[in-house]
Amino acid sequence: MDYETPKNQMPYPRIYVERTLALIKPDAIHQAEEIEDVILRSGFTILQKRKLQLSPEQCSDFYAEQYGKLFFPSLTAFMSSGPIIALALARDQAIAHWKTVIGPVNCTKARETHPECLRAKYGTSDLRNAVHGSDPFSSAERELKFMFPNSAIEPIPMGEAAKDYLGRFVSPTLLSGLTELCKQKPVDPFTWLADWLVRNNPNKPQIFDGATGEDAA
Repeated sequence: MDYETPKNQMPYPRIYVERTLALIKPDAIHQAEEIEDVILRSGFTILQKRKLQLSPEQCSDFYAEQYGKLFFPSLTAFMSSGPIIALALARDQAIAHWKTVIGPVNCTKARETHPECLRAKYGTSDLRNAVHGSDPFSSAERELKFMFPNSAIEPIPMGEAAKDYLGRFVSPTLLSGLTELCKQKPVDPFTWLADWLVRNNPNKPQIFDGATGEDAA
């Protein structure tokens, strides 16, 4: 039986989960644990995390929208000067909330107007301002794909796109798991396969202690 919402009753609220990219820059890498704590206390979920070091060429690709501006050479040189941490964050209105948490680009202004924001606490200049936040949505989508190329970005693929995604990222792992299942013949095949897929998921978040330029290719 179908039920309709009475006219005098408000419909149940819907929560729209959004994703955005956060970067902890080379100048704040030693404060990463504190910054991640702020992120979690601000209501975000960390979906994926990577520690990596970009080459100058990769930085140029990542900041392609800034190409031609006077600070572009300094920006790419700085961002390739040491390891960074990339984080895929999720919550309702994630992009806007993250921009509020990090504060203005200018650290001096940030300390005057938003003293509790991350850039006020950890940044030292417009360039060395501790963290990066994607804005607007199109940039967030592009930058998430750049840092986490194997992750699925909304909207969920449909039709031929879904078949292509399954063929590239799901079926090979599932086939390997089923093959191993046939070899092992466990008593509880469902639980065994579930555990195997969790252990061997190639798209699970990866946290690197070292840093290589190839990570962001």
